[in-house]
Amino acid sequence: MKYYCKVCNSVFILKDAQFCPFCLSSKDFIDEVDKEILEHKNLLNNAVNIDLDNPGIVRDVTKCIDCGICKETCENMCGLSFGNDTSLCLSCGQCIMTCPTNALQPRNAYLKVKKLLESKVGICFTSPATRVSIGESFGYEVGSFMQSKLVSLLRKLGFKYVFDTTFGADLTVMEEATELVNHLKNGSNKPMFSSCCPAWVKYAHNEYSFLNSFISTCKSPIAMQSAIIEKYFLPKMNLVKENVICVAITPCTAKKMEIKLDGIYGCDEVITVSELISWTKLANIDFKSLPDSDYDNLFGEGSGSGVIFGASGGVCQATLRTSYYLMTNKQLDKIDFYDVKGLKNVKEASIIMGDIQVNALVVHKIKELKKVLDLLKEKTYHFIEVMNCEGGCVGGGGEPKTDSLEIKEKRALALYKHDKEAKIRFSYQNPDIIKIYQDYLQYPGSDIAKEILHLCQDNVKN
Repeated sequence: MKYYCKVCNSVFILKDAQFCPFCLSSKDFIDEVDKEILEHKNLLNNAVNIDLDNPGIVRDVTKCIDCGICKETCENMCGLSFGNDTSLCLSCGQCIMTCPTNALQPRNAYLKVKKLLESKVGICFTSPATRVSIGESFGYEVGSFMQSKLVSLLRKLGFKYVFDTTFGADLTVMEEATELVNHLKNGSNKPMFSSCCPAWVKYAHNEYSFLNSFISTCKSPIAMQSAIIEKYFLPKMNLVKENVICVAITPCTAKKMEIKLDGIYGCDEVITVSELISWTKLANIDFKSLPDSDYDNLFGEGSGSGVIFGASGGVCQATLRTSYYLMTNKQLDKIDFYDVKGLKNVKEASIIMGDIQVNALVVHKIKELKKVLDLLKEKTYHFIEVMNCEGGCVGGGGEPKTDSLEIKEKRALALYKHDKEAKIRFSYQNPDIIKIYQDYLQYPGSDIAKEILHLCQDNVKN
């Protein structure tokens, strides 16, 4: 039987629904999917087609006015016009940002997590972009760096351990930089594409399958972080996975899709910033009055390189910084690559590593990818960062709602400012990164690192 949850707008199939499997609402809030809902959905001629079981996005058909703005957004931002083939949807949530009636929302996970925290040990980790956007909804200036209050909020909501996904970003840098250096040392002139944006990786497999072998095998920061939590942290703390709820706090609705892919494990749920804001208000928590709090020590605050993962150009900069060290055994003096910052859709930078001039490209707003592919015909590029959303993760579909370029830029600048002021700006200098390799992973690209931190890219087709 197919059911519809009136709380989180989820549709699911069960023999006998006693509660919603997505938000755990009781059967009082569950209806059988009737003809009215399906007929209303089928009457939408202009709206982008969102599957009832889309992992990242839900549509409240009663609010939809069929204006077509969501479809225009999908075409203009992502270059997609997929009609009824909803398997091509990237779950990126850019349509959420422009929907005038709020009919489109991230799929609700916080109500389910809230319930599970009553009986399980809560572990969460926050993506870099979350800390520069959450304050907007509580009266702070756009781009305010709210890391300490964010950590405090999550503890108040019931999480026992709060980690920084910047650790996962630094880990990604170590593995991805090693992968890049191996390419360079082997004399490869083929570009290596970044792999941390699940919407971009799915887009590549759907639209440009010939790129499959060019995409880094590295898992994304949240996937690396959750793998380390399951394989290393839980045994160290004598915790059993069945007694734990592990949650990623992200700016991204596509991460809800990513955690369901083959080869990704350890992360049970993804909660977006907009969901976290709703949860905070539901719990009647005064965000401004929260005390400052720090991340838990084992995976504490990461490097400046890890923090800028949330902004367009950040992955490129972080990877080049560490690649230079791995290639030359020297620390890079000029570590700010200003040419890849900002909101220009396609940007590039070059750096001399030993005897090689390494050329890098950065693209965000995935429709612009075609320009990048044209550039590859004219010049050799070694590393290419691709982000689906405008501005990078700071413009993700799970962020506080905006389509303002100015707001996205202020969020990004806040991350870059934090990087510039950070005591540690290189991923390889992060003490937690040094420790995890000494205690468990051995070295970047080791057999154990490949086993748990890398992914066969074919898995993203699922």
